[in-house]
Amino acid sequence: MEKKKLYIKTYGCQMNVYDTERMVDVMAPEGYMETDTPEDADLVVLNTCHIREKAAEKVYSDIGRIRKMKDTKKKDGEEMVLAVGGCVAQAEGAEIMKRAPVVDMVFGPQTYHNLPDMVNQSLSLKSQGEKSRILDTGLAVDEKFDQLSKKDVKKKATAFLTIQEGCDKFCTFCVVPYTRGAEFSRSIEDLVKDAEKLAKAGVVEVTLLGQNVNAFHGVSENGEEWGLPQLIRRLAKIDGFERIRYTTSHPHDMTDELLKVHGDLKECMPYLHLPVQAGSDRILKAMNRTHDSASYKDIIRDLRKERPDIAISGDFIVGFPGETYEDFKETMELVRDVKYAQAYSFKYSPRPGTPAAEMDDQVDENIKSERLSRLQALLKQQQADFNNSVIGKTLSVLIEGKGKAEDAVFGRSPYMQAVQVKVGADKVEELQGKIVDVKINGANTFYIEGILA
Repeated sequence: MEKKKLYIKTYGCQMNVYDTERMVDVMAPEGYMETDTPEDADLVVLNTCHIREKAAEKVYSDIGRIRKMKDTKKKDGEEMVLAVGGCVAQAEGAEIMKRAPVVDMVFGPQTYHNLPDMVNQSLSLKSQGEKSRILDTGLAVDEKFDQLSKKDVKKKATAFLTIQEGCDKFCTFCVVPYTRGAEFSRSIEDLVKDAEKLAKAGVVEVTLLGQNVNAFHGVSENGEEWGLPQLIRRLAKIDGFERIRYTTSHPHDMTDELLKVHGDLKECMPYLHLPVQAGSDRILKAMNRTHDSASYKDIIRDLRKERPDIAISGDFIVGFPGETYEDFKETMELVRDVKYAQAYSFKYSPRPGTPAAEMDDQVDENIKSERLSRLQALLKQQQADFNNSVIGKTLSVLIEGKGKAEDAVFGRSPYMQAVQVKVGADKVEELQGKIVDVKINGANTFYIEGILA
């Protein structure tokens, strides 16, 4: 089979990273191999995300750059298929087809399992001298996973496993319910089969994914109703899995049983990403978040009782419509109370079609920028403090790749910290994919470093 080159640019969240990996899997039997650059690729996919600021504009900018590469290949008598996938494609598919005629295919996040057929259709149209204008933005989630479960898994140490997709929460700032559809939980039987396949491929750390991952529910092999806690306990029994993580969680679905899992299971890593978005109850209500600051802090308190060393991560939006200085101060107070190991923070930006985009009292951009700067300075200091707190400790580190220096490797601690480890040039290849004990002897805001214990 003739080898062809596939380039995928991944925007945004971990769900998109997972989707990209599966696109690589579905195209491999068609003879497509990944390449690091789009210039000479036969298939270019922009796997888009609608969460980040100015998402659509960034996509169109990339389309413009790739168009020149596509034209160059055409002059050389070669074809490049350009596809736009993901959440921007789902939300604005028809507009993309209209605005960017150079795009051959547009598909949503629930239809990429059809990618081989779409590519073949595109090439067939072109060979007949016709334009390729393929649009597929269906929301048949179960069909997608049925097809993906049949694919082989390449050998690796870490993997994502999507257990849930979609969202029924309808936060007023968010497009996910419109681009990913309603909440859908995969069957436990299928998840166990996929997990066992990952373990056989050498995976030692699995991250369970979902837009609201802790809203997962399903029926077990013996007919019992299971949630995320029971699923984690089941997956922890699979031979080979040493680390289990899950993301992203919603405070609304953090049950006592799920908190208990963190205390009971050594496989459940001491790390939780739990977005709060704001510290002001007035703003949280306007966001339709279904929790308040007190209930959020109660969850963190109870979790730390179960697992005192747990690292907490969060998401924050500053400058939501109507946010006053007093509201912002309450967010800063919550951050000081919780003390985050890491966090993600953004200025509010309107998403077309969401209720917040139509709200009065949009906050001035300069005020947003000033508040974000103050918040990020505090979060950065907390991250540095957390990293410094592990100096002198010995941590288990999963080695994921080569480090910055020739005699170093890169990995992740149980707390999701990036770790640079000096091991000696002769051990760099040997340690790939293994969990090793590391004595931490240095830290900064962004990573920690150490030597083999």
